[in-house]
Amino acid sequence: MTRHSTAFDVESLARRLTSVLRGTARHDPGTKALYSTDASNYRLVPDLVVVPADVDDLVAAVCIAAEVGAPVVVRGGGTSMAGNVLGGVVVDVSRHVNRILDLDPAGRTAVVEPGVVLTDLTAAAARHGLTFGADPSSASRATLGGMIANNACGAHSVAWGTTADNLMGLETLLSDGSRLDLTVPAADTGRDLTVQATDAGTRRRMAELAARPGREGELHRAMQDLAQRNALAIGRRFSGLKRRISGYALDRLLPEHGYDVARFLCGTEGTLATTLRATVGLVPLPAAKALLVLGFRDSFSAAECVPHVLPHQPLTMESINDELVRRLPD
Repeated sequence: MTRHSTAFDVESLARRLTSVLRGTARHDPGTKALYSTDASNYRLVPDLVVVPADVDDLVAAVCIAAEVGAPVVVRGGGTSMAGNVLGGVVVDVSRHVNRILDLDPAGRTAVVEPGVVLTDLTAAAARHGLTFGADPSSASRATLGGMIANNACGAHSVAWGTTADNLMGLETLLSDGSRLDLTVPAADTGRDLTVQATDAGTRRRMAELAARPGREGELHRAMQDLAQRNALAIGRRFSGLKRRISGYALDRLLPEHGYDVARFLCGTEGTLATTLRATVGLVPLPAAKALLVLGFRDSFSAAECVPHVLPHQPLTMESINDELVRRLPD
């Protein structure tokens, strides 16, 4: 991947960030090399690497970079597989912005900073018989902020859904320094977008949000206008497919889907807002597990069986072809 051109003064930005932050802002070759790759096949050398000491540092770094027009990429464990966390001003939240701020076993919720690694959360939740529903294979390195950015799912998404389905609220930062505290609507049905929210209640809440002062109200009015003007196209072109990951889930903004801005942001790869903290839902760990192995003559027969298995509420379903089985060691 060819290095992109830099339209801002890296030296000047580094000096300014260093004078303000308690964390670090570096652009030496060694540091940039460490952050030039992720789990993808791409390599893109960043202009600058910022490691904030806390949330206030994260806010300052994003706002200062935005002032000079520098592209910001907030990065956790670098587990993205499509080059999602490469280039520009890379902000690594996994080092210090990684606290579990609250864990409520009774309410089955946790409040986390974006740099919390998933296995740290699941280990803390497991002590109470709970876990986080989305469980990608990169769990020992993936951060909750990154999982929110690309709406990560995992093997158990058939039962517990994607990260968005397990998101209860977001505190986000915009590039102009504005903050939005977004709560998932109480009437939200979670994993099934085909179930309609209470129309009157949703429209009343939308009106209240649009009437808020300043930047917050302005943004809600703009999002509601966008959804209203394009409602027909959105309704036709966005499916109810449960395992939708990266992208702009515009159907979340429709009144019939609860006007769910927090979950709309989930999957947008940090292009619209930076996650400062998140409230996530937790699910009970199963008391016992059983494994069922079924054999089919081909992949088409296996796929045809799926609708018959789903009503039994499996935790996960995986397909393995005969070639992979033959290659397994004895």
